[in-house]
Amino acid sequence: MLLAIDVGNTNTVLGLYSGHDLLHHFRIESGRGRTADEYAALMRMMLDLRGVAPDAVTASAIACVVPSLGETFVSAVRYAFGHEPMVVGPGIKTAMPILIENPREVGADRIVNAVAAFERYPGGLIVVDLGTATTFDVVSPKGEYLGGVICPGVQISADALFSRAARLPRVEIARPARALGRNTLTAMQSGIVFGYVGLVDGLCERLRAELAFTCRVIATGGLARLIGPESKSIEVIDDFLTLDGLRILWERNR
Repeated sequence: MLLAIDVGNTNTVLGLYSGHDLLHHFRIESGRGRTADEYAALMRMMLDLRGVAPDAVTASAIACVVPSLGETFVSAVRYAFGHEPMVVGPGIKTAMPILIENPREVGADRIVNAVAAFERYPGGLIVVDLGTATTFDVVSPKGEYLGGVICPGVQISADALFSRAARLPRVEIARPARALGRNTLTAMQSGIVFGYVGLVDGLCERLRAELAFTCRVIATGGLARLIGPESKSIEVIDDFLTLDGLRILWERNR
């Protein structure tokens, strides 16, 4: 079985695949202070809770956007499962031309998302990943990666509001019943959620206006289920797009 590991700035999401089937998935904090031994123990413990023996994991694929954790997770996989993982980066076969000025600058998760999205939804695409940062990645109808947009994520934007506006309390990021807030809490929730929906729709509209082809908008990431249903642009929410992209890239490189 293949263990797909998506190391993000806030959380690390892991998925266990048997062929094309995602059997289990789990999420742990991307703690920069943890050692490879701790991550190895965590991964084995998570699999044990799901009744999976460590020797059932015969291959691993890693996409990491946190430079300080890249080698940590590589070592953790070696300790936990006794094999060398595939790491998404320069030299990996993607079958997707990267048509930007410096392809090495593109985050591993963005390439993984683009590859998975084009495999699953062939055609022109805008892939929106609503995580710690929110990224928009554009894929041409020919399957070429054309570039994208990077924005502060919903939580980052909310944290900035809480910390810089002294009289505003910290509130739960949740959809209010309506846009017009009748108290401070619902007014802040409206601004955070519906304001961010406006950002997503506005950027998708602007990107579509610049492109010479029609495109679908696919959303993924931890906050896709909050923002996606409110958006006029997002057509598909795919929670496991990044994990599936890791599976696809592993199959292309094994």
